[in-house]
Amino acid sequence: MNPAGQYIANEEKPTVDVLCENALHLHIQRTAFTYFECETDRETGLVLDRNQPGWPASIAATGLALACYPIAVERSLMTRHTALARSLATLRFFGHSPQGEQPDATGYRGFYYHFLHADSGKRAWQCEISSVDTAFLIAGMLAAAAYFQGDDAQERELRELAEMLYRRVEWDWLLDDSGRIRHGWRPEKGFIPFRWEGYDESLVMQVLALASPTHPASASSYDAWSSTFAWKNAYDIDYLYSAPLFTHQLSHVWLDLRGIQDRFMRSHGIDYFENSRRATHVQHRYAIDNPMGFRGYGEHGWGITASDGPGPITRIVDGVERTFYDYISRGAPFGVDDGTLAPWAVAASLPFAPDLVEAAMHSYVHKLKLHDIHRYGFRATFNPTFGNPECAFGWISPWHYGLNIGPIVAMIENHHTGMLWKLMRGVPWIVDGLRKAGFSGGWLEAAHRTDP
Repeated sequence: MNPAGQYIANEEKPTVDVLCENALHLHIQRTAFTYFECETDRETGLVLDRNQPGWPASIAATGLALACYPIAVERSLMTRHTALARSLATLRFFGHSPQGEQPDATGYRGFYYHFLHADSGKRAWQCEISSVDTAFLIAGMLAAAAYFQGDDAQERELRELAEMLYRRVEWDWLLDDSGRIRHGWRPEKGFIPFRWEGYDESLVMQVLALASPTHPASASSYDAWSSTFAWKNAYDIDYLYSAPLFTHQLSHVWLDLRGIQDRFMRSHGIDYFENSRRATHVQHRYAIDNPMGFRGYGEHGWGITASDGPGPITRIVDGVERTFYDYISRGAPFGVDDGTLAPWAVAASLPFAPDLVEAAMHSYVHKLKLHDIHRYGFRATFNPTFGNPECAFGWISPWHYGLNIGPIVAMIENHHTGMLWKLMRGVPWIVDGLRKAGFSGGWLEAAHRTDP
């Protein structure tokens, strides 16, 4: 940050060798960002969940877009003026959208419905008020506010809206009797009978809920959540287990978890960044081991996560009865696996295991030709086992998803410059939430020394 609070990119110029080495990453990042340019409603700022005609917007994808607009400015993919206009339009929409118990509202008690019609912002598909997707949306708003720190009226308005919208979320309303945060609520049936338990993508939500200046989660809610964690061993690697790869990535879009630990991680001697590195290596080892004998798995063929798929259908493949699924929470080594791979999830692992990711990306782009033939780069998934055996990638999803696109753009940038991590380290609520969750060490200690 400069004295005025604005983000300044690293002024050190990379060498020619580094530029060549990074060219593939940046090509993938730029191509992916085109999704946010083209699949966003200009009036509401809402981003389509996937690029299928008639499909609604996703509040999580919208939050990721807000986080990625500053990256686009720094990478000369979008002017600052355009990025500010888009971000402000989005926050204005949410600031004025209807909040209430009516079934076609945009949200309730500061939370928002998972899916919204992109043009009107009304609830789609009788979906739920989503706690974690609201958190991704709010995190994106706070990232935008941290970047647009100018003194002009529009940038001030954006910051004021981001703060108002964060303060409006009633996190305490969604707490269950155990102190854990519920998944959500529907006006037709009330609270969803599930709460966040087990390690998952919700860490950034936990932090935002604890730090709320108006409706915080209880002090014990984080311990109640982390008490459900499972520490496991796979391929001689000890780590905090979660099967889908995306759960080890999404909170890292915003949170710089390098060198800081909560009580759980202090007891195991690592941090969450190292844990994600280990989870990435477990997936890589699982693909090489390939215990179920799927086509295309191996050193350069991995990436199993919650994703689209070719099913639901059961068929005989190479003499083996295989069950294939559509959208499901795939994972490894102990989760659902039907041979479906997600290149985007590999790209989003770049900060954790750059050597593994680099090799796989080269294979996916240059050998399998999965990237440049599509408008936004990698589609959601492919499945070599399901399709024509003479086709290297077999079946391929027909769609791109905003929830996949955002982590590609953000995590490539975090790997190269740490831009979003730096921005969010400057957000007082992020710092406060991490401390209330019991985090200490690393950059948090430096932040503590600079507190007024």
